[in-house]
Amino acid sequence: MENKTIIQFKHVTKQYDNDPPVLDDVSFEIERGKFYTLLGPSGCGKTTILRLIAGFTEPTKGEVFFNGKKINDIPANKRQVNTVFQDYALFPHLNVFENVAFGLRIKKLKNAEIHAKVKEALSFVNLSGYENREIREMSGGQRQRVAIARAIVNEPEVILLDEPLSALDLKLRTEMQYELRELQRRLGITFIFVTHDQEEALAMSDEIFVINKGVIQQSGTPIDIYDEPINRFVADFIGESNIVNGKMVKDYLVEFVGREFECVDGGFNENEPVEIVIRPEDLEITSLERGKLQVRVDSQLFRGVHYEICGYDKDGNEWLVHSTKRANVGDEIGLYFDPEAIHVMRLGETEEEFDRRIEEYADGDRHGK
Repeated sequence: MENKTIIQFKHVTKQYDNDPPVLDDVSFEIERGKFYTLLGPSGCGKTTILRLIAGFTEPTKGEVFFNGKKINDIPANKRQVNTVFQDYALFPHLNVFENVAFGLRIKKLKNAEIHAKVKEALSFVNLSGYENREIREMSGGQRQRVAIARAIVNEPEVILLDEPLSALDLKLRTEMQYELRELQRRLGITFIFVTHDQEEALAMSDEIFVINKGVIQQSGTPIDIYDEPINRFVADFIGESNIVNGKMVKDYLVEFVGREFECVDGGFNENEPVEIVIRPEDLEITSLERGKLQVRVDSQLFRGVHYEICGYDKDGNEWLVHSTKRANVGDEIGLYFDPEAIHVMRLGETEEEFDRRIEEYADGDRHGK
């Protein structure tokens, strides 16, 4: 049976001279045939992970495996990996056909085989008939497709994409998100995509690695990451969040803004200090009487599909609301939310501690504890 894991990092650190580590003791596994996204702010280490996989640099410590074999010392041209760069790195003096054929000519394949492979690759990216077009005559989206065709024509097991959509305008960027995702499904190979755009990551990925300061803060499906952020950084970075301090009174009961609320979280110590996350779209504008919170509206912006409303409660906590209902600046309104909308985060909890707590709590729940 084929091993699901295609890439594995074991305690990988990358450091330049005496600078702080770019990656700090990073371990993870990548399964074949999925679309992964490395998400994080500039300088967090996501591109360094790509470079380590591609063979453009070596780890300072730790091991990188490909199909179960250690590849720390394997040169880039010997790896079953192709990279699509941010600037596409196309050859301006070569036409579309020759750009895509470049790697095949390096391998000294026969002309008939090169023509067949290039034709198939261009068909995959909807560029049939563009073989003789000059690169300077291509739009940004078409150039990106040429770069992808050049990557897939070599039949790699993994394609690495280093922010390939960042130079495109918003409309074309959205179109290319759909095209990339569909292409990955048709090819059935592993894509590893780097971006700092959280909406892009949520829309395209099977799994997301959220990275900050050289450490993977959280990994999981887009729904897992969005609905269950593990710490304040993830909650802030993935979408918009309302975050306030609170106290876990006991399982399924949390206190914040001076009141107790039912929730669906457990496994904390009684009266443990925690942080509370409520997403703006989970807050419903209602009457003051029905509202679990009462806030005074400070500002309102129309965002097309919803109003973005900002208000403050009596303690000065800021609350962001996404609603199809309007609110008037200066009005006092009620905000209602379900217990499921409250997400409780342990202060300073690591991913390993979070996983252990959830597992222990689930085991206890199964055994009736």
